[in-house]
Amino acid sequence: MQAHKTVSREEWISTRRALLEKEKAHLRAHDELARQRRELPWVKVEKAYAFEGPDGREMLADLFAGRSQLIVKHFMFGPDWEEGCVGCSFGADQLDGSLVHLVNHDVMLVAVSRAPYAKIAPFHRRMGWRFKWVSSAGSDFNFDYNVSFSKAQEAGGKVFYNFEERDFVSDELPGYSVFTRDETGQIFHTYSVFARGTEDTGTVYGFLDMTPKGRNEPPGGNLSHWVRHHDKYGEMPQNSCCQG
Repeated sequence: MQAHKTVSREEWISTRRALLEKEKAHLRAHDELARQRRELPWVKVEKAYAFEGPDGREMLADLFAGRSQLIVKHFMFGPDWEEGCVGCSFGADQLDGSLVHLVNHDVMLVAVSRAPYAKIAPFHRRMGWRFKWVSSAGSDFNFDYNVSFSKAQEAGGKVFYNFEERDFVSDELPGYSVFTRDETGQIFHTYSVFARGTEDTGTVYGFLDMTPKGRNEPPGGNLSHWVRHHDKYGEMPQNSCCQG
């Protein structure tokens, strides 16, 4: 490794302050993007998607588990695969600690894969994750949200992913989709993010910044308004793979 530049403490402070200004500008730009994300139009979900999981057959509305917002992790685990994608697993390791704060702040997070639940359950148990994970096998869900691709698409060599036509690389690709449910029970798709866009997820604020209500804090970002020590919440996530 090449020798790095070495300076006095005073020069380091001056250089660090200059970089801090750029970091603050980056954060302000991030906040503005989150604001614009919340203003995106919504699409009403018309299909009756069904899933299979630890609680048996469930519809999309059931996955909200009483919350008004739902984040779906499109976990790459195809019907013929023997285990989940290592990249998706890397992301899952990071999100598990966020789960207790999300479920107590009006956000449910559920993983969805095309693999049959009989394959998902043992891998879920092996990994020890606490988020709920269900199978969309037999439904159009993964195809409609552009994270799974058919044999015909593979043969054609092109797929629609990350909002553009691109070369086929795999029958499964990663992403997150966000949904909200209103007082009448209607469900709307509000946001999706794919590819490297998923790298900003994994933290509580990263997830909340994708949702329609955002961080949902008082002015000034006072997280003590809603955050608790994780053992003081009313609901604790359970390792649902061990149920049923």
